[in-house]
Amino acid sequence: MQLTGSMFMSHAQSVDVLDTRHPASKFKVAVRVLCEFTAKRGDLDMRFTPAPSAEEGLAGHRVIASRRGAHYLKELTLAGDYGLLHIRGRADGYDPYLNQLEEFKTYRGELNRMPANHRTSHWAQLRIYGWLLCQQRGLRNIRLALVYFNIASAEETVLVEEQSAHALEQHFIEHCQRFVNWAESESSHRQARDCALSTLRFPYAQFQGGQRELAEAVYRAVRGGHCLLAQAPTGIGKTIGTIFPALKAMKPERLDKIFFLVAKTSGRRLALDALRRLKGKAAALPLRVVELVARKKACEYPGTACDGSVCPLARGFYDRLAGARAAAMRLEFLDQPTVRRLALAHAICPYYFGQELARWGDVVVGDYNYYFDRSAMLYGWTVADEWRVCVQVDEAHNLIERARKMYSATLERSVFDEARRNAPVALKKSLTAVNRAWNRIVKKQSTAYCVYDRLPALLLCALQEFITRVADYLSVASSGGEDNFQQFFFEAVRFCRLAAEFDSATLFEITKAGGADSAHTRTLHSTLCLRYVVPRRFLAPRFAAAHATVLFSATLTPHDFFIDVLGLQKGTVRLDVGSPFCPDQLTVKLVRSISTRYRDRDQSLAPIVELIAHQYTGQPGNYLAFFSSFEYLNGVAALIEARHPAIPIWKQARDMEEHERECFLGRFVAEGRAVGFAVLGGAFAEGIDLPGSRLIGAFIATLGLPPSSAANEQTQRRMSAIFGSGFEYTYLYPGIQKVVQAAGRVIRGPSDRGVLYLIDDRFGRADIRRLLPAWWQISQTALPSCS
Repeated sequence: MQLTGSMFMSHAQSVDVLDTRHPASKFKVAVRVLCEFTAKRGDLDMRFTPAPSAEEGLAGHRVIASRRGAHYLKELTLAGDYGLLHIRGRADGYDPYLNQLEEFKTYRGELNRMPANHRTSHWAQLRIYGWLLCQQRGLRNIRLALVYFNIASAEETVLVEEQSAHALEQHFIEHCQRFVNWAESESSHRQARDCALSTLRFPYAQFQGGQRELAEAVYRAVRGGHCLLAQAPTGIGKTIGTIFPALKAMKPERLDKIFFLVAKTSGRRLALDALRRLKGKAAALPLRVVELVARKKACEYPGTACDGSVCPLARGFYDRLAGARAAAMRLEFLDQPTVRRLALAHAICPYYFGQELARWGDVVVGDYNYYFDRSAMLYGWTVADEWRVCVQVDEAHNLIERARKMYSATLERSVFDEARRNAPVALKKSLTAVNRAWNRIVKKQSTAYCVYDRLPALLLCALQEFITRVADYLSVASSGGEDNFQQFFFEAVRFCRLAAEFDSATLFEITKAGGADSAHTRTLHSTLCLRYVVPRRFLAPRFAAAHATVLFSATLTPHDFFIDVLGLQKGTVRLDVGSPFCPDQLTVKLVRSISTRYRDRDQSLAPIVELIAHQYTGQPGNYLAFFSSFEYLNGVAALIEARHPAIPIWKQARDMEEHERECFLGRFVAEGRAVGFAVLGGAFAEGIDLPGSRLIGAFIATLGLPPSSAANEQTQRRMSAIFGSGFEYTYLYPGIQKVVQAAGRVIRGPSDRGVLYLIDDRFGRADIRRLLPAWWQISQTALPSCS
């Protein structure tokens, strides 16, 4: 069914909306992107080299500019055209008295150690800026200056060349000609894509219940350029229900990209399957889909540095990239196996090839971190290249905890001690200072865990000095042997950067382990942690950078919780899609006579075993049983094996590899008979699809509340101080979200039938019942008489 009419055209009656900033025929490209495309040559070299941070780079630029006179022109916006290309950028500064255009570059260490291909790219950019300025001001000649600024010494090294406007024009034309064929191809692709999307039809005969409402809301959000927080039941097809309307809105909203971001591998697969189905129903749809995967899943030589001197797939990477990229653009559907095959055929690194392809994708499917992390690639490109993007966040209830991890930092004593033992002599003094400051604060702590209102200034100073010394050392030292202390170096950098942004949403924690009678032992085994419990200050700019954002999940109740903690924009639209399922599809039974509280766990094992056995015997089939921990899970599993050996079971294990998870799920075959044991909130509690008789019931023997601990109690206090809802924001809402997610595995379609047992007396409380799906009809049940 084609989605047209008022529901999709409420914001503009014509889909032929032109970009008013430039003619529609122009292909916009930044000077930096143009030169990266045309001037990069040689090896891929992703080894760590000490480079200034973004903050240091900006500070360095300010220092250089402050040394120029009042007549000096800073940050000149320059632009020009070549055929269909519109090239734009911002040069760092121009001295009209000297007629000198300058480009600033900050660095550490020795300038002669900078790779030659970096210098080549810098000159290419500056010469293009030079031509654009000559054209703008009618200049016949100009002086070009590369200004290299040493962050450590504040010294400038200025490389100058005289150029005529004619020579710079030829340089400009040469680079544009290298790019223009690609630009023409990309422009044609964009026009063909937009034309095909205008007639794209929904890949099924009709929408499922609730799916149309979701699709309409997504379309309106993209057309209106705002944020949508959408709760929709599991099993209605949220993935296709969000991707399809965003694609329909690409042309009228002049979107460059759609980023479909997931928390788990299963979400990525669902998105790729949905996109395959869309392309399968529209064979002429030239939609370029790129899948991004983690480096450890894509690396062909694990443990080898990403350096042309040791890795054959890094050697000559940029020399062979153009051929691989051209081959990739002819295929369009670039999932991980396809990217790997193409990369190996051209002898280049699959991981970094995938990242290169993401720049040219229409839909990019990848993990949250590619957009929301501090150094997120997709977010950085969106800002730098001024892309209009739609960000879609799958299973968005996971974003809070993932963001907390992205914006937290930990210093482990064991890692520090390893660095001290193996660091070169040049770093020993700075590490000794860190050790002294660390011991000083930890020895004063009388408890195993403590939260501090202030950061330790002495320790931060020592860490900053260590960071500086490492950067200076690595800038002149030959490679080799640094890995023994680099891990702690990276952790220290992360810790100090977060410390600079310390606020009321942050907890500074020190945890001591070891014998209570030995202060020295506890000091040696301590952990310092900066934990952002409310990550909204970091996420808000990422939401603001997107043209539209859609966050969707089956568990986004209450909406205010997510809006508060994630920092969603004012005017965020809230949607709660009603369930298409009938209450008689899912029999929900409340078992109030069993307590799953920690103190009652031992007494709960036998009743739970008999409950599972009674249900399985009366209605054989596939079931999932969820517990709050592996310890609890293993206790029940051991007892059911002892008392009811005829019931087949299999268990989730800690840290299962991907193939082990696939094996676990593969056992849930149609008409099968077994009980799978899993941890609530784990890999099998959400994002999996076991329709029909592959799963006919679930037991949830926990309220899902995070364990009570000193750290969680501090989180509760901080949440209470900020939002006034400490217990709810820390324990209750995250716990019930896990319960509803797990329960959603049972009913996946209109013909499914199943049973759900909620095992804990607290499920009967009114405040908890309000958080459960409204369509559930919960009845109380007694334990089987054999218990």
